[in-house]
Amino acid sequence: MKPETAPTPPGKRTSPRPLALTPGEPAGVGPDLVIQLAQKLRTIPFIAVCDPALLSSRAQQLNLPVILEEFQPQRPEAALAPGRLTYVPVPLATAARAGVLARENAVYVLNTLRRAVHGCLAGEFSGLVTGPVHKGIINDAGIGFTGHTEFLAELTSATPVMMLACPGLRVALATTHLPLRAVSDAISRSSLESVIRILNRDLINRFHINRPKILVAGLNPHAGEGGHLGSEEIEVISPVLDKLRIEGINLQGPLPADTLFTPRYLAEADSVLVMYHDQGLPVLKHLGFGKAVNITLGLPIVRTSVDHGTAIDIAGTGQAETGSLEVAISSAWEMCA
Repeated sequence: MKPETAPTPPGKRTSPRPLALTPGEPAGVGPDLVIQLAQKLRTIPFIAVCDPALLSSRAQQLNLPVILEEFQPQRPEAALAPGRLTYVPVPLATAARAGVLARENAVYVLNTLRRAVHGCLAGEFSGLVTGPVHKGIINDAGIGFTGHTEFLAELTSATPVMMLACPGLRVALATTHLPLRAVSDAISRSSLESVIRILNRDLINRFHINRPKILVAGLNPHAGEGGHLGSEEIEVISPVLDKLRIEGINLQGPLPADTLFTPRYLAEADSVLVMYHDQGLPVLKHLGFGKAVNITLGLPIVRTSVDHGTAIDIAGTGQAETGSLEVAISSAWEMCA
């Protein structure tokens, strides 16, 4: 894949506001990661949007010192010194214990997202970084929830495109969190055209890539084998690509997904667009797990996230690694430039 664009020099940053960071599921490793990051000297300011009691109790459990300071909109500076952390308070519904899921806190998790998005839209924060949530416990609480991407799109009245990135590879999705049997029906000419337009626009505007080259996977094995293994490439994907190429969007495909992730194709590409979640993300996570970032394109705000789950089994043990969250923070900061 083409080399990454150069970071924006600090002196040219247009927005000095801090990032909002939601730790996610309070029983998982999200609070651990925030406390662990607070132990380091930071150059990128962020505000933890969560219950300060959760941060305090998890810091005690991890035996890590932290001084909590409440965010003041009239003084938007975030603490950067080791051992200090700025927060926006959002109250838990019930006390959280590391490793123990509680349905009562499902609404709390969504409230942290609502508060963070409101702050981004209002100009309090430059962008949003999210920790991992537990979809199952939110649904067990009786709340229909398929993921961050869809929830943030609803909050902002936007059409989202999910993209994961790691050094050397960006993979965007034509569909997100769907059962495999529902994928084909979800890919229409209009939906695919919308996804490609958003992907192309945000590669230009957010990543400062001039005329990005996008590789597009087929849906079926061997990209349909000329119609012998499926007709979606002929009836849906190719007509959309042909239309958008005429407009000047730089697209190659539909390509067989089992061969497009090779140096021959990736060397000059800026992004790969796959048709469904598990078609492309296993490749990216194999290449860059712990160094990858989840990015939601198409929103009126910048949003990035970690590439891992809640890791309930190691919450509160100090074994969580901050690498993916640090990449998510730095990626969001660069996108806000």
